Amino acid sequence: MMKVVIIGANGQLGSDGMQALPFHKYHLAPLTHADVEVADLDSVKQALERQEPDLVINTAAYHKTDECEEHPERSFAVNAVGAWNVARVCADMGACLVHISTDYVFDGEKGDPYRENDLPHPLNVYGVSKLAGEHLIRSTLERYFIVRTSGLYGFHPCRAKKGENFVDLMLRLGRERAELRVVADEVLTPTYTLDLIHQIEVLIQTEHYGLYHITNSGQCSWYEFARAIFDLTGTSVNLQPSTAGEFPRPIKRPAYSVLENRALQEIGLDRMRPWQEALQAYLNQRQHLCQTR
Repeated sequence: MMKVVIIGANGQLGSDGMQALPFHKYHLAPLTHADVEVADLDSVKQALERQEPDLVINTAAYHKTDECEEHPERSFAVNAVGAWNVARVCADMGACLVHISTDYVFDGEKGDPYRENDLPHPLNVYGVSKLAGEHLIRSTLERYFIVRTSGLYGFHPCRAKKGENFVDLMLRLGRERAELRVVADEVLTPTYTLDLIHQIEVLIQTEHYGLYHITNSGQCSWYEFARAIFDLTGTSVNLQPSTAGEFPRPIKRPAYSVLENRALQEIGLDRMRPWQEALQAYLNQRQHLCQTR
C-alpha cells in the first residue's frame, strides 16, 4: 500500500484530500504546520523521515496575497525555499512529490487559456515566489508533479480567506444583503477541490512526471460564477457586475488566468468536468451535509 504524506493537511485542499483519497488504496499521514515548518530544512527532514512516505503531496503555502507583498521574505521562505526543502528531502528519500502551484504565475495578458509551455510572468510577490518554488523543484527532483490550479473551493475552510470559500461567501452575503456587486472583468476557472484530488490520484498512478495545469473546464468571470451560484440555489438577490477598479487592492492580479489542461489531454488523462457541473455537485453535497448536521 502506498504511503502518502499530505503537508498542509488542515488547509482547504489538504483536508479535502485526506477525506477524498481512498483509504483502502493509500496509507494517509497528515502533517499540519504544528508538525512541520517547510521553511526549515531540518523540520522537513525530521517530519518526513518519521513517516517514510512513497509520495508527498505539498499543499502548504503562504497565499495571503496582500500579506505576501508586505512580507516578501516570508513568502519566499515558504513558497520557494519551503518547496525546495520538501523536494530535497524527497530526493534523498526516493519519494515522489506532488506540489500545488497557482495560476498567478501568469500576467493575464494572453487572453486565451494558458498552457504549460507558456512563459510565466507573475505580477506580484506571491506569484513570483510560487514560480521560484516550481523552478527549485524542477532543478532538484526527477519524480515530481507540479500542479497549477485556480479558483479553489471545497468543504473545509480556506484560512487565507477567513474560513470562507467564494461559494460560501456569496451565499452568506446573498442572505444578508439585498444587492451585491461582483467583479466582471476578472476571468478564471473555478475548481472544485474534490475534482482536483481525484485528478491528482489518476496522475500519480503513472510515471508521466512534470508540470500540469489542472482545473475544471471552461471559464467565467467572478460575476458569472456568482450568478451561477445564486441561480443553482434559487437565491434571490440583486446581483450587479462591477469592475476590479471599484475594489482596489494593494497588489496587481491577472485579469485573465484561465488554464488549459493541455498536458493531461496529451496523455489522455484529463478527467476534469465543466465548472458548472462541478459547482452543482458541490452545492448538492453541501446541502446534504447541512441536512445531516
